[in-house]
Amino acid sequence: AAAAGTTLAAVVEQLKSLTAQLVPTSETYAAVAVAAEGSGGRDVDVVRLALQDRSAVAARKQAEKPEPEETGVVIDISRKRVTLDGEPAPLTYKEFELLQFLVLREGRTVDRSAIIDGLWSDGEDETPNERTIDVHVRRLRSKLGAFEEIVRTVRGVGYRFDRHADVAVRYASTPSPDLF
Repeated sequence: AAAAGTTLAAVVEQLKSLTAQLVPTSETYAAVAVAAEGSGGRDVDVVRLALQDRSAVAARKQAEKPEPEETGVVIDISRKRVTLDGEPAPLTYKEFELLQFLVLREGRTVDRSAIIDGLWSDGEDETPNERTIDVHVRRLRSKLGAFEEIVRTVRGVGYRFDRHADVAVRYASTPSPDLF
């Protein structure tokens, strides 16, 4: 455009003129922002950043901060995910629900029938027997790897979640209705 003698001011004037032709009763204001190639993001975000909008600049700075490397287990209830030494754990939906069920009852032993009632009460899936819970716990533990001891067996009773120094639990900003 510059080689052809076109300026940004000329482009803006043409846009204003076109708008006046299309909608004669409108008043127009135009702002043009130039951003570096590869700025990425939605156009409106690129423009806001180029115009140095405070919230856009703050959001950009926040996005540029590297997340600290987390070691151990992070159980993120709000995002429904578990990371082990910074890597996502490949838990199935039911495995996560089982872990969450125990986490929300931290330090208390939960018997198998309570787990069945809590996780299979909706009737969508076939209700398992108590031995099937043992299989679910075994699979969950195998995916927790070196951190499998956070799900403890209480012989003859059930299971319990025990937090260790290398376990972090993140809750949603509002308390869960399941939290006891």
